[in-house]
Amino acid sequence: MKIEVLGPGCKRCDQLYDNVKSAILGDEGATGIHLEKINDIHYFAKMGVFMTPGLIINGKTVSAGKVLSVEEIKAKIKENL
Repeated sequence: MKIEVLGPGCKRCDQLYDNVKSAILGDEGATGIHLEKINDIHYFAKMGVFMTPGLIINGKTVSAGKVLSVEEIKAKIKENL
């Protein structure tokens, strides 16, 4: 599974990245997950993220413009297995 956090480096983007890390580390079945932080605005547009932070799971935009909680992220991961 590939998870990408899109953002230019703002506080909200960093918080989403930290929340994703917590969600992954707190989930015993989360092996094989590759987490990446991307700050390329051209990639944001390509993925349809016009408000950051953005969360992409396996190439699908699952959230934009919102800092999801750890529990919300866990749910998004399960939805996209």
